[in-house]
Amino acid sequence: MALLEVSHLTKSYHAGVHVLSDLQFSVKSGEFLSVIGPSGAGKSTLLRCLNRLVEADSGEILFNQKNMRELSRKALRKVRTDIGMVFQHYNLVPRLTVIENVLHGRFGYKSTIQGVLGRFTEEEKERAFFLLQKLGMEEHAYKRCDQLSGGQQQRVGICRALIQNPKLILCDEPIASLDPRSSKVIMDYLKSISEEMGITCIVNLHQVDVPSLIRIESSA
Repeated sequence: MALLEVSHLTKSYHAGVHVLSDLQFSVKSGEFLSVIGPSGAGKSTLLRCLNRLVEADSGEILFNQKNMRELSRKALRKVRTDIGMVFQHYNLVPRLTVIENVLHGRFGYKSTIQGVLGRFTEEEKERAFFLLQKLGMEEHAYKRCDQLSGGQQQRVGICRALIQNPKLILCDEPIASLDPRSSKVIMDYLKSISEEMGITCIVNLHQVDVPSLIRIESSA
């Protein structure tokens, strides 16, 4: 059974100009899917439609047998705890430490007060250190994130996504800002995460030398 099924997905930002047009695909648990295409092809829009950061115009998105487009705000917040996201520009809080940024991934499980006060359990803190160790970042746990290299910051972003205990991770151009060596490190980590933890990964890329299962072509 597919973890994610997308049917007839369409999105336009301007009348008559489709960014996504009648898109259909499915992804099973533990699969690693690359979406490859040039800037403006709709890759980021696709990921943001999947977790409803952007509302699609039409179509159906079934995630873990739930219709994402029909969920209430409260139900959507709960489902989003199963969907981690990794961003091109890391989306970290630069002045906070590595461990603090990773623990922010638990905010979806917290009340507003708990989140504001930074109340995390010992189990959550232990999990954060475990993930940092797994991605080779444990020794940097108490450094501010603005003291890290781009590749290191991206590993923190991956840890933050993983601490949600997600079933699916959406990676929006995770290596676009990195040098070739750091890019390989990040892609190797993402691949091992998918294989070892059974987490489904959908990764947007513009590099043509990475195999893809789905390709979005520019409409230009």
